[in-house]
Amino acid sequence: MCGRYASSRSPSDLVEEFEIEAGNVRESVQEVGQNFNVAPTNEVLAVVERKNREVPDETVRKLTTVRWGLVPSWAKDTSIGSRLINARMETVAEKPAFKKAFAARRCILPADGYYEWYTAEEKKDGKPVKQPYFIHPADGGVLAMAGLYEIWRDKSVADAESDEAWLWTCTVLTTSSTDDLGRIHDRMPLLVERDRYDAWLDPRSSDPDDLLQLLVPAAPGRLEAYAVSTAVGSVRNNGPHLLDPLPPDGSPPTGGEDGSTLF
Repeated sequence: MCGRYASSRSPSDLVEEFEIEAGNVRESVQEVGQNFNVAPTNEVLAVVERKNREVPDETVRKLTTVRWGLVPSWAKDTSIGSRLINARMETVAEKPAFKKAFAARRCILPADGYYEWYTAEEKKDGKPVKQPYFIHPADGGVLAMAGLYEIWRDKSVADAESDEAWLWTCTVLTTSSTDDLGRIHDRMPLLVERDRYDAWLDPRSSDPDDLLQLLVPAAPGRLEAYAVSTAVGSVRNNGPHLLDPLPPDGSPPTGGEDGSTLF
């Protein structure tokens, strides 16, 4: 599964990468800022494409914010979101929680890379040792993770025209890991290649078979992985130092660039 990732690209970089007009960037995007330890329930950046209300045959691509942890439109409350941070490619077109979003509300979740934990055979104090790895594009480009989003009506807010009446949430699609990354974890995020951005985001497309063919696991050698400090395991820790590779001897870094202590 994908349970943590890093997202530090500026809105201007993402606008260029995903060909979004400057006027289609939601104000809340500026409030998110860099996050090197994105965790479930965090507000995250998402690229979505919506039908143009004024011109039905056209669509508008936007950079917006959503909460990580999908809340289906039929949910009684938002608590279900913490259990729906990932959607398996193998069942996404049939699962009630994801089926409607997969057909019409697909998104791209931009990332620098994601974290995954490798469980070693050795034990410490009787418990298996878990080593986090940071997995990222080898070329330093944007990791365009395939996602779904939903819009949930908060009925406790009487004014349906208010932004507070609607909660936007998302989930990350996952698949079996490629051989070179499978040694770390058996699941990985699905990626959307640049030449498939348009087809994946288009809300007018809904055929499950066509959509699934757009998604691919990373090609061998496309992603690189290296061990990082266990500090990433705590949501209290944040900053670019979380991306620092462990020293050759395997000992943790002594501190981050901002002077914080890692543990």
